[in-house]
Amino acid sequence: MKGSGRVHQDVHLVTQARRPMSEDIAYRQRRYLLMMGIRAVCFVGAVVMFVNHLGWLAVFPIVLAIFIPYFAVVFANGGREPDNMRGFIEHRWRALARRDDLDHHGPEGR
Repeated sequence: MKGSGRVHQDVHLVTQARRPMSEDIAYRQRRYLLMMGIRAVCFVGAVVMFVNHLGWLAVFPIVLAIFIPYFAVVFANGGREPDNMRGFIEHRWRALARRDDLDHHGPEGR
């Protein structure tokens, strides 16, 4: 090994990385399809209620079926939200070394 002194470079933690774009898109597609499935159930429920002479009760699933697409599109097109506003966190070797030194030897030093 050359030299006795080590040069510490900034280390970035991988745990702060964002999800891959393909995973994010798949998540939004699943959420959209789930909401559209709920909308289809609302339509079928409204038809069944109307056929069974429960006309006024059929209004509730119809209203849900009307408003669900708006929310589904807004959520699907929302895009990627930042998971962490700070970005990468730098690992600071010297600060950790000093803290460990204080823990083991007390505030007065060695």
